[in-house]
Amino acid sequence: MPRKLPDDHDNHDRWLVSYADFITLLFAFFVVMYAISSLNEGKYRVLSTSLVNAFRSGTNISLSTNPSGSANTLIQVPETKPIAKSVQSEAAVREQAKLGKLAADMRRILEPLVKGGQVKISQNPKGIEIEIKDSALFQTGQAQPSDNSVQVLTQVATLLTRVDNSVSVEGFTDNVPIKTANFPSNWELSAARAGSVVRLFQENGVAPDRLVAVGRAENMPVASNDASDGRARNRRVSITVLTNDVSSASGQSVPVEQMRALKDFAASAPLSAAPPAQ
Repeated sequence: MPRKLPDDHDNHDRWLVSYADFITLLFAFFVVMYAISSLNEGKYRVLSTSLVNAFRSGTNISLSTNPSGSANTLIQVPETKPIAKSVQSEAAVREQAKLGKLAADMRRILEPLVKGGQVKISQNPKGIEIEIKDSALFQTGQAQPSDNSVQVLTQVATLLTRVDNSVSVEGFTDNVPIKTANFPSNWELSAARAGSVVRLFQENGVAPDRLVAVGRAENMPVASNDASDGRARNRRVSITVLTNDVSSASGQSVPVEQMRALKDFAASAPLSAAPPAQ
């Protein structure tokens, strides 16, 4: 007769094995995490300094990785570059403020002609453009400025001597042909008118190496030549004070808030007192 085996009894201490395994794994996990995340004090100091400088100057920061892929890597700070909102340099801000003040002075001395529709003054990234109808400067078919226009152009020249920008003077005509002893075509007439204005500027102190005269004839019209009003608009002299190239004048960029302060400062500092209109 086979022997009867005793009944198995439940072991209430088996949970200790699983608990011991869990504690061992947990301990190993924290040991590994500590080993991975431990920081070198010197590297941490480099990181802290680099971040502070980056927020102050807009420097881009990149993290290098070593061949082992470890997180403990040195911070490489590349050459400082302007941030997106700091493109315009201090020199560019001052240049635009200077031209803005010059344009205001031009409007002041040319105000009667501006109100009469004979002069138009505008400012754009290229510079300041002063467009004057030929009737305000010359007699019909002539290139010598009239007595009244000489007085006005002399005041314009006085303002131009207070800046160092280049000045382009362009003469334009309508499409009605001219053929005289002095001007065989509109090319000669437009070039002579631009040249007479340039000569007057030079005689009143504007450096000749800043000046250029261009004759455009009937090209580049601003209105249709089919009507007399349009032809009158096309007969004009355009004086452009060109913006100086200041892209390399300053190696550092100016944050947006500093740019606003610079504009306010430049606007409050007048270029010079405009000569009184006569």
